[in-house]
Amino acid sequence: MEAHQIKGVVNLFQEKINKLLMQNQIIDYFIKLTKIPHCSKDANRLLEFLKEFAISRGYSVEVDSAKNILIKKGKPKLALQAHYDMVCMGKAPNIKTYIKDGWLQAKESSLGADNGIAIAIMMLLMDIGKELEFLFTSDEEIGLIGASALDFRLDSSAMLNIDFEDEAEVCIGCAGGADLVAEFSVEEVKPLKYNYKVTVSNLQGGHSGVDIDKGIPNAIKVLANYLKDKRVFISSFKGGERRNSIPANATAFISSLDILENRDMVKVEQIDNELIVYNSDRFINLLNEFKDGVNSFNSEFNLPESSINLAIIEFKNGNITIDATARAMSDSSLDKICKENIELFSRYGFKVYSEFKYPAWKPQTNSFTNTISKSMKKVFGKSEYKAIHAGLECGVISKKYPNMKFASIGPTIIYPHSINERVKIDSIGKTFNVILDLLTE
Repeated sequence: MEAHQIKGVVNLFQEKINKLLMQNQIIDYFIKLTKIPHCSKDANRLLEFLKEFAISRGYSVEVDSAKNILIKKGKPKLALQAHYDMVCMGKAPNIKTYIKDGWLQAKESSLGADNGIAIAIMMLLMDIGKELEFLFTSDEEIGLIGASALDFRLDSSAMLNIDFEDEAEVCIGCAGGADLVAEFSVEEVKPLKYNYKVTVSNLQGGHSGVDIDKGIPNAIKVLANYLKDKRVFISSFKGGERRNSIPANATAFISSLDILENRDMVKVEQIDNELIVYNSDRFINLLNEFKDGVNSFNSEFNLPESSINLAIIEFKNGNITIDATARAMSDSSLDKICKENIELFSRYGFKVYSEFKYPAWKPQTNSFTNTISKSMKKVFGKSEYKAIHAGLECGVISKKYPNMKFASIGPTIIYPHSINERVKIDSIGKTFNVILDLLTE
């Protein structure tokens, strides 16, 4: 072998070693992040950590009134963006990570790879000293709250969101969304013969957008279906965990005229406690009529066009609150599904209102997305444009910065917002390499 050939082999080997070291550093940073609690509404410790981390590496830091963080150095042309809160499920924020079959996951809790891997990637870029804008938004998981209140002057002409969850794909559009809240009160009635605790627990759960078409059972709907056509009154009913999660758990305390038995996914326990119960026929009928899941389909992008998730139920002391999350790939489709469900709630006598409404991000390609796709092909050998049936912050932020170009990428993450969340390890390093190649472009 000639000397120049030997040198080429050595350089190639060293390049592979360097890439592996960078991937390992990202994972090390991510595991460090899992030790800092940052559930939505409770991420102040991570905010302070990121400020100190950036300042110690020579970056300027700004924090706005919504607790968004802008970190900057030099004269950047590109902004990288991620949110720094996470959905805490199971034992989270007590997160214990482990690796199995090439995937990083957590024991009995959500992992926080959404969006912690992106944060770890950006931390490594700060270590390298890249002249970029790093935008970390607050409380994304509970309604894109930080992005909606964003108040910074940005220098960049393009923004790369790192919150997509499929490798070798460039996201160019996303669903808009709205949370519907319905309220009603019912009168107390005389208890019936038997008292029970009825439980649906530890179902798979999942993201109420990207997983809504996967046939994952909704614990609230399962329990409501069980109670249908039974002679019961409800004392209390509690179901769901987060507005943007498919409910994995639901529990009701009820009084029944008949003896009840276990059924698939439903556990029934007779109790001796005296119960105060309420007239709940209307409530049970509403839950069963509610059309949870995909409402219409978008054939162009092969994903749901509109959907709604029956997310949270709180029935206590005769007062009922129902939270549902609607999503759609266009603002007109979002208005339609919201209107249909507002009419449903109203027909049952509920007072209903909409909150945390955010716009859809209309899919489009441009010079920025083409450059990303080129880098993606170099690293993965392929690239595909995609839209997503979930709310990415690009939709909200693009309305605030209309002259910027936007796109989203990320490593492969499956079952986000659930205790089965996991991230593909080799996808992490490759996604980082895509960003490095993009910076050279």
